[in-house]
Amino acid sequence: MDDHQTLRRDLRLALKRKELFLEYQPIVAGRSIAGYEALLRWRHPVFGLVPPVTFIPIAEADGLMPEIGVLALRQACTDALNWPQHQSIAVNLSPAQFLSADLTDSISQTLDAVGFPAERLILEITESVLLERTINNLDILNILKLLGIRIALDDFGTEYSSLAYVKNFPFDYIKIDKYFISDLIENENSGTIVDFVIGLAHGLGMAVTAEGVETEQQARWLIEKGCDHLQGYFFGRPMGATAVESFNGIWDKNRVP
Repeated sequence: MDDHQTLRRDLRLALKRKELFLEYQPIVAGRSIAGYEALLRWRHPVFGLVPPVTFIPIAEADGLMPEIGVLALRQACTDALNWPQHQSIAVNLSPAQFLSADLTDSISQTLDAVGFPAERLILEITESVLLERTINNLDILNILKLLGIRIALDDFGTEYSSLAYVKNFPFDYIKIDKYFISDLIENENSGTIVDFVIGLAHGLGMAVTAEGVETEQQARWLIEKGCDHLQGYFFGRPMGATAVESFNGIWDKNRVP
């Protein structure tokens, strides 16, 4: 049996064995921590940490993402209850989750069960989610918004990037992919694109989050351009829930340029 088939078999067991867990990466606004993004991890007993880009497609193909998604959402909201009330938690929705018939009911029930305020939850979706069933997708997003949940368009600029999405869908945030952030200082084209996206989002009443910020130069450039939120190794690497509480306590406001 090859490694792929082994992972496919073991992923079902991972749910029972509780091998899946979450880490959290800080999202900074101004000089404060606005919240954290929940990042799904799998610690395999033989292979060690399996990258999400490896196991999530397997989970989607085998119909496991709705179950994994509910568990991840519940855990993220439970952990975030211990954080300051102004901090949000951002959770990714995979295309497979988005297509599940009971998505909105499941999310609402999870929030009620945990006792987590809907206005502190941000759901992140990628453009690939929106490729099919456009009218139905719009209805789903509107229902989520009515619940008080905020919606972020993730990885903007790396997939289809139709401006029709940001025109017709009720996003609260646009997240600029790290592909454009990594070289925005050296590459004039990247800088132009990032500057354009920030202006576009603000013109449509949306906030902007830059992912993959790794240097002070990048952070300073983005702040000067009016980027609302910054996320990346420059501010903090993904960490466990216990470490988040410590990180909140030692956060250095002077870290922000």
